[in-house]
Order: sequence, then structure tokens, then C-alpha cells
Amino acid sequence: MDVEPLGLHHVTAIAGDPQRNVEFYLDVLGLRLVKRTVNFDAPDTYHLYYGDEVGHPGTILTFFPWPGAPRGRRGTGQTTTVAFSVPESSLGYWAERVRASGATMSTPHTREGEDVLVLLDPDGLQLELVAHPDADPRPPWEAGPVPAERAIRGLDHVALSEMGYEMTAGLLVDQLGFRLSREDGNRFRFDVGEGGPGARVDVLCQPDAPRGLVAAGTVHHVAWRAPDDPVQLDWRARLVEQGLDVTPVLDRQYFHSIYFREPGGVLFEIATDPPGFTKDEPVERLGQALRLPPWLESERSWIERQLPELKVPERPGRPEASPPV
Repeated sequence: MDVEPLGLHHVTAIAGDPQRNVEFYLDVLGLRLVKRTVNFDAPDTYHLYYGDEVGHPGTILTFFPWPGAPRGRRGTGQTTTVAFSVPESSLGYWAERVRASGATMSTPHTREGEDVLVLLDPDGLQLELVAHPDADPRPPWEAGPVPAERAIRGLDHVALSEMGYEMTAGLLVDQLGFRLSREDGNRFRFDVGEGGPGARVDVLCQPDAPRGLVAAGTVHHVAWRAPDDPVQLDWRARLVEQGLDVTPVLDRQYFHSIYFREPGGVLFEIATDPPGFTKDEPVERLGQALRLPPWLESERSWIERQLPELKVPERPGRPEASPPV
């Protein structure tokens, strides 16, 4: 069986205050909170999922928010940028919106034919909004606070910072099915499948940069899409054959996951597209209530006492939401 990812599934980062996190990603970036659950490995901590209307794979950014967590440090061995795709000619709108929020941001600029706005979330996580001539067919969340013609379509790419790039490039090309599509100084872009928004990764060769420290404001891991369980198992077998240390399949309730580190140290996940976020609540109520997996329901009272109060504005999705593509 040929094994290659369909593109990005999700990115998971670490935050501090969960209320501040919710307000930024919902009210400023206009994403939808599609799931409010807990870190299954540390259930006294929220796990918050943001995405499009139903959280299609390739649109999802998630957070483990730990109140009082120290700031991390961007550096090598890390995913240092999370980029979202926005419609062409929309960066003027976004620059005004981000400026009005008080968030730190750059002046929009052009990089290799793409218009880019760099900004920091409240914990210092580096984000990019990328507008480029390639049409992004993914629909926006139309019930959000951002006009549909300006709204985020989904993840565009991630950037990995590495001491060197050859071994990471070898994994991407030889074992994961990516191809080198562009080289610009120390930035190497790799595409998979049809490429384009949501199906690419940039590798930055930064031998003089400090080693990254994962804490608030940094990325914990990057997940790539597997269409189903059999493909994921085949992928796991192939990675193990190549000498990588891969976890068993873990049930994350809304997808199944395996984890491993690429040669530069970045934690990768392979996540299945199904079953998705409507497994345990209807589209119109996604993200409104705390959802727990069956094996944690007996601890619900204790868990709810540990978690800080979280106020989430109700912005229902359309019941007729389309299936994943």
C-alpha cells in the first residue's frame, strides 16, 4: 500500500489562560470552538479545538491551556510557525482587525509570491495569515464574526526550525511521500499530494538559533492526515521498519493517533480523518459543553472542579454542514 499523508490534520500548541485563548481565536481570528474536552493524559487540563464549522481535518488548531505556565522559547527542534490560509487581497482587512485587537503583528509583506501577515497570539505563538493566488476551495465558517469573503479557510502550512535540514528532508521525501517544491535561502518547502494550502511544510535551516523550549506560546506537535485506520497501521509498520520509535495506536475519541519524532526533534502525529467531532454532539452545539471520553466519565465531577470557568459565546453552526472532503 502506498503511504503518504493527505496533508495537515491539526496542530496542537500550549497556552496559558484558557479564557484569553478562547477570546482571541473566536473573536479575533473568527474560528469556531468545535470541541471542549480535556487532555486525556492530564484530565485536569482543557483541550480546546478550533476549526471550521465542523472541524474538518486540515482546519484544526488545538491547545492545552495551563494557567500560569511559563513562556516557551522558539528555536530549533520545534514547529515555530502555524500559518492559516485566507482569501487573496484580504490582508488589509486582517491587518486592521489584528491591530484593533492589540495583538503584536508585522507589516504585511510578500514572500515568494504570497502575501503574509505575521502575528503573535496572547501567549506569543507565532502565526501567519497567508494570502496567495492559489484558490483555496475550503469553505469558511459563515456563522463566525469574520465576513465569509475574508475568513480563514484552514491551515496553510507549518514551519519547522532545524539545526540542519537534510535528515528531516530525507524523512519527508523518502518515508512520508513529500517532494521539494521550492527553495529560498534557508527555507525549503515540501508539498504532498496535490500540494497547496493545507498540504505543505516549510523546513528552516537555522544552525545558529537556540534550541527550542516547549511551554506556553509554542507548538507541542503537528498531526498529518491518514484517511482511515488501515492506512494508518500500514504507515506505522513502514515507519517502524525505517527504525523510528512509533507509539501504539491511541484512541483520541475523534480520531486515532500514532506519534513519533522526526530526526530534528519535532513531534509528529498521524491522525485518522474519522470519526470526527460530531461523534458525541450535534453540529449546532459543537464546543458548547465539556465532553469527556467514556473512560473519564466516572471522574466528571472531580474534573469539572479542577477546570477554570470558561465563557464561550454561542454561535451555532448550520445543521446541514457538509461532510469532510
